[in-house]
Amino acid sequence: MLQLEIVTPEKKIFSDTVDDVYLPGAEGEMGVLELHAALVTSLKAGELRYRKDGEVHELAIGNGFAEVTQHKVSVLTDMAAGEAEIDEASVEAAIKRAEDAIAGLKHDHNAEEVAHLQAMIGQSMAKLNLKRKRRKQI
Repeated sequence: MLQLEIVTPEKKIFSDTVDDVYLPGAEGEMGVLELHAALVTSLKAGELRYRKDGEVHELAIGNGFAEVTQHKVSVLTDMAAGEAEIDEASVEAAIKRAEDAIAGLKHDHNAEEVAHLQAMIGQSMAKLNLKRKRRKQI
């Protein structure tokens, strides 16, 4: 068994043993099984999946990092949400606001603000994709 911990700045989202974990790595999706080689990797906004007792669970996560050891995966992310926590209309409105804010910025504007808005869009898209995917499966 593999210990999975998911932590955001606000709280510990999840801590339990799982069969496997799939992470949205910066270089592409990465699967982790028990006895995986140790590593630290950056994560991009996307879908984190884990399997426990044969059942697949999914979360939308934001940017962050994962530390993998032979028996544990620690995920530090700026956002994590399950399908039930996602309000599609609110997420679509947040994407629109961020896109409008980026469009309204001048070229000489603060690069940090642009990066922040792009990260918000990435998080929102991860939520939206998970919500829509789950709806199609039903």
